[in-house]
Amino acid sequence: MARQLYELAGSDPARLFSPYCWRTRMALAHKGLDFETVPWRFAQKDTIKAFGSEKVPVLIDGDAQVNDSWAIAEYLEDTYPDRPSLFGGEGGRGMARFFNNWSDVSVGQIAPFIIADIHDQLDAGDKDYFRRTREKNMGRPLEEVVAGREQRLDSLHRWLHPLRMTFRTQPFIGGARPNYADYIVFGPFQWARVTSPFELLKPDDLIHAWRERMLDLFDGMARKAPVVEAT
Repeated sequence: MARQLYELAGSDPARLFSPYCWRTRMALAHKGLDFETVPWRFAQKDTIKAFGSEKVPVLIDGDAQVNDSWAIAEYLEDTYPDRPSLFGGEGGRGMARFFNNWSDVSVGQIAPFIIADIHDQLDAGDKDYFRRTREKNMGRPLEEVVAGREQRLDSLHRWLHPLRMTFRTQPFIGGARPNYADYIVFGPFQWARVTSPFELLKPDDLIHAWRERMLDLFDGMARKAPVVEAT
């Protein structure tokens, strides 16, 4: 059986937008491992219950069934030690765990800027579920959540400043070359890029330049993902 990755998709099956799935896509590419995408949607929870999960990503690799992006990264590192390392040693693995937790928070920081746009990209069978669950979590309609987002960008930029400071002295979080910490942090930015026309980053921002470098990796894999054009 070919290696398979279950990934969250919008109405267009090519619009793969989960920040957690993008971590895994980049990790697989880093390891040089081929895989087939299985587009998955919120209404299809039963299709991955057999793998012990209700969320993606889920990786099927021969007899192995691994869910959760962090668990998949550790599995890839430990199962394919002869391939390029995701962490660069145990110290790097420990630091990547910090970025894994920090990036989970960053998803919450970015969501209020794009949440209504994500809804617009979903398959019809997912829209009601998405609106109901996200509005329950956020306590108001999605359209109210994104209202005035232009005026709130400065607060996001301030929150991201430690990341910007890092890129003053090195091109990637991993140093001269990207590692799994870069893929973790890249996930939310790619999530926003493929679901929303709203630009989070200014062209002269060092984080924007880093994102451009990430988009070029692996023969432009992330750059080739469909995006929502501004109107």
